[in-house]
Amino acid sequence: MHPLIFTPGGALWSSELTAVALVVALLLALALLHPARGRALRSPLILLVAHVALLAFLQFDVLTAEPQRAVAFVSLLALLASGGRALVLLVFDVILTRRAQGGVPRIVRDTAQGGVYVALFFLALQASGVEPGSLLTTSALLTAALGLSLQDTLGNLFAGLAIQMQRPFAPGDWIQFDDKTTHVGRVLEINWRATRVVTLDEVEVTVPNGMIAKAPIMNYTRPSSVSRRSLYVFAPSDVAPHEVHAAIVAALEGSLGVLELPAPTVVTNRFVPESGMEYWVRFFTDRFDLRDRVDGEARDRIWYAFRRLGISLPATQRRVLVEQLTDEMRDREKATWIERRLRTISRVSLFAELTEAEKRALAEDCRLRLYAAGEVVMRRGDTGNELFVLDRGEVILSAQGEGRTIELARLSAGGFFGERGAMTGEPRMATVTAATDLELLVVSHAALQRMLSEKPAIADTLSRALADRLLDVERKLAADESMPSAVESQTELLQRIRRFFSL
Repeated sequence: MHPLIFTPGGALWSSELTAVALVVALLLALALLHPARGRALRSPLILLVAHVALLAFLQFDVLTAEPQRAVAFVSLLALLASGGRALVLLVFDVILTRRAQGGVPRIVRDTAQGGVYVALFFLALQASGVEPGSLLTTSALLTAALGLSLQDTLGNLFAGLAIQMQRPFAPGDWIQFDDKTTHVGRVLEINWRATRVVTLDEVEVTVPNGMIAKAPIMNYTRPSSVSRRSLYVFAPSDVAPHEVHAAIVAALEGSLGVLELPAPTVVTNRFVPESGMEYWVRFFTDRFDLRDRVDGEARDRIWYAFRRLGISLPATQRRVLVEQLTDEMRDREKATWIERRLRTISRVSLFAELTEAEKRALAEDCRLRLYAAGEVVMRRGDTGNELFVLDRGEVILSAQGEGRTIELARLSAGGFFGERGAMTGEPRMATVTAATDLELLVVSHAALQRMLSEKPAIADTLSRALADRLLDVERKLAADESMPSAVESQTELLQRIRRFFSL
């Protein structure tokens, strides 16, 4: 028998039995391995073919003793490597994958595969009559040189193993991988050398495991996907803090990604002489992947809320510019605003019977109020005596039934709402939500009082318009028995309007 495979004692192994065992291992891997991992069997099959080819070559006896021994060693190494690779596939991709949730980390699989190859290499050396211990002793200087040159690589390897053992993060988690707030991304993979992270800019960053093991890691996905966001807002020091707190909390309601529980909170953070008072806004979100949009919409909502309440956002001033406005300039600016409001009021059917002078007087009394898209302007059941006219944008009127929301109407520029509360003082009959950014003209109760006092006949027009609107709402609500009837006769409404305005 040709000395193809050697044992430590010099006796021959049975190459036939080894080949049979290897074929069995490969067949098991083929049968049990997931089809997606089928390509992984190419390497053991190639190694097996190489082993068979070398065996066939040795049968020709064309080499002398030493080259023949070297080829026999390579043949044995190919056979052992093929079997080792098949064994690793069976253990990690069949047995452990079925037991470990989410599969075995790649770094663990690669490290185990490398360890198996190293062990098989020493085994092949020993089977060929070479003592591995003596080889390592005679090459101590080479080993030291390799150790020094591979210091960083080995450090990354052991750091990667430590990360897998401690599991401070896993693929799919959002982490901050150093002390820079811009270095935030979603973990793609943890391999034997580095951790791959993709940022919100869709840029892939490869961080060496040794570096990431030394850095403080902030995991925004664990222990839960809910994390807190912080914004800092300035407001004038002459506005009461409780008013600012209430305005901010109300503005964040329904904003993109802002959770109701835990509820948003506001803390008066510090006094800044040049900029007023700084407020620390804290809210929670489960959409960390959209954190820039979440923060941006929250700031938008706060700006609109401050604008409605007349709260300015102070800024540090570096230069003071004094400009004296003449009365003529002020009058011209005021006239421009009045003309714009007058054009809007002239489009409202409710005020069609007013004279041009009466419309202008009403325009002078109006106030402008801004809302962001998605904000609730008023809710069904709220009390209020203001009438709203749409100058720009679109709103949705709706009512909540049993388990469903009924859309009553959509109004655009020139439309009006809030007439029932404005004319009778009764609770609002619909919830009004901004479908787009809004600019509303607010007609106060006092302005309506003056208008009706000067022209009581308009009360008839108002009662007809209100009755028509209520009848239309009733038709929309008829399909839902849980919604109360809203229909009243024109005569009843006219009487309510006269009593409310003391006409």
